[in-house]
Amino acid sequence: MLSLERDVLLAPYSTFNIGGPADFFATVTTAAELIEALEYAADNSLKSFIFSGGSNLLIADRGFRGLVIRVASAAARISGRDIYADAGTPLGSVVQLAGAHGLAGIERLAGIPGSLGGAIRGNAGAFGAEMRDVVLSVKTYDRKARMLREFSAKQCAWGYRQSHFKSHPELVILSAQLRFEDGDSAELQRIAADTMAVREAKHPQAVRCAGSFFMNPDVLDEALRDEFALDTGKTPKDSRLPAGWLIDHVGLRGRRIGGAEISPHHPNYIVNTGTATAEQVVMLASLVKQRVRTELGIQLREEVQLVGF
Repeated sequence: MLSLERDVLLAPYSTFNIGGPADFFATVTTAAELIEALEYAADNSLKSFIFSGGSNLLIADRGFRGLVIRVASAAARISGRDIYADAGTPLGSVVQLAGAHGLAGIERLAGIPGSLGGAIRGNAGAFGAEMRDVVLSVKTYDRKARMLREFSAKQCAWGYRQSHFKSHPELVILSAQLRFEDGDSAELQRIAADTMAVREAKHPQAVRCAGSFFMNPDVLDEALRDEFALDTGKTPKDSRLPAGWLIDHVGLRGRRIGGAEISPHHPNYIVNTGTATAEQVVMLASLVKQRVRTELGIQLREEVQLVGF
């Protein structure tokens, strides 16, 4: 039976540690409970928002007017070269499970926070790997049609930090089947550990932030691309340049508004130094977008999802 709480502060559930109260709040541990919560919201004309790990979110200071559903289902099992996992399973747990059983394809995603469902929705990626590389099928609940629907990998409409599910918010991810290649367990675990060390070296991971705030934009300006290569010693892998480098280029590394700060370690992280409000984060993000657009002619887009605004 669905258990609802009233006026629950959302900040503690967010890696940003920012956000006001939800009118209603429910924690669900099974797909059936998640569906029950979604149908309750629909039947009572309540807006609903679903999350799990709390990363990649900026929740408004006023909170959320409606029902917030926290997905705590985290079951995962192995069958041959496949892993079947609930949407609420932490992505890090899936990486560890795969590595321990010699299943290759996801080890470069070690250290990315959040849940499997969120990672699939946003086609999370790092160091040349993306979720699309291992997803075989995705089970969802269509809250408009009130029915279960399953999508093959080909139907997921993958793109850079994009999927069919992100474009169609009526589809709520329940679980997924992932398929891997055979690999050496010790080597895969070493790669995962090295990847996490690289992430830590680039930016301390135990900070109050949402992860990368902006998506890396397409940049066709050859002069700017040449400047990036000269400055970093790296040739751009594709048409995109790192948002963090562009933010640094316009001199905003370390800029603060109130308790919100553009990280001095990695300028694509906006950090809550302890007292930041959502309003201050939005103001700082707006400053970044305006400066990059004015000085470089590039429009940055948020990777972080804004909730309750």
